Order: sequence, then C-alpha cells, then structure tokens
Amino acid sequence: MKIETKRLILRKLEETDVERMFLLDSNPEVMKYIGVPVLTEQSESLGVIRMIQKQYEENGTGRLAVIEKETGLLIGWSGLKLLTEAINGYKNVLDLGYRYLPESWGKGYALEAAKASLELGFRDMNAEIIYAHAHSGNEGSNHILKKLGFEKTGEFTEPDGICNWYELPRGKYTP
Repeated sequence: MKIETKRLILRKLEETDVERMFLLDSNPEVMKYIGVPVLTEQSESLGVIRMIQKQYEENGTGRLAVIEKETGLLIGWSGLKLLTEAINGYKNVLDLGYRYLPESWGKGYALEAAKASLELGFRDMNAEIIYAHAHSGNEGSNHILKKLGFEKTGEFTEPDGICNWYELPRGKYTP
C-alpha cells in the first residue's frame, strides 16, 4: 500500500523507520494529548511498529508512515485503523488518526495526508462512515478534523481528560 500526494508519500511502516519513529514517540510535545507516557527506549518504538504491522495483516489497514518527498524523511504517521478495542463505545469501526514531529506542524501535512486517507477509506474500502477523536485541549487536531468535514457528535472521558468524538459519513465527505 502506497499513496502519493503532492508533497507526501504514505506507505506501510517498516522496521527501518524505528529511529524516526522514536523521535516521534519520545517527544513530550507530540505525546502531550495521547494519554500514554513518552517512550524512553528505541526498542519500544520498534514494538509499536510491529504492532501496527500486525494490524495490517489482521485488519487489512493501519496507520501509515508519512514521508516528506522533499527530504525523504519520515515526519509522522497518519491513516485509518480498525478499532478492535472499544473507544467511546465504538468497536470494529474505522478511525482516522495522525501524529507528526513538531517541525512538520503548521505546514498542512496533516490535512494533506488525512484527505488521502479518507479517500482510501471511502473509495477503496467502501466505508460508510469514518470516526476520529481528539483530546479537547489539542486545538490543532480538533481544527484539522473540523476542516476535513468531521462533525463533533460527543465527548468522552479518558484518564488524561476529555476527548471529542467525531464522525464523517460518506455523504458528507467532499474530496
């Protein structure tokens, strides 16, 4: 699976991505609204990559590495994941998510990659609805989801605070 946009390549995560993935997983600013502690060992990021690779095999989808074409560097991940454990009471639904290194923030990459992921979900995977959630304090992520056309339909409590729940039905998606 490989998706190209104007400035990005989205592809399956590989074990060779571990160094850049660890930059993401160990950054307190990136992990601020995730509800899990920053990782302290590169081997932990390798475990994350292997977990996502298992999702590709078992569920046919998972988060994808986001590579900046200009530099060839992994700048984050984005994409659709099948929720196999309930979040906000929802299970076995497609969830859009993303995480980026701070130097990539504010450049429109999250929006660009998310649009490509939504296109994949609605066109290729024939999804009727795609869900997303973001910590209420994460202004950037909430802004992106609204810009993509997601509608906030509720809130739920996580150990680290209130999260907003979003839905985007196929009929309301505009590429």
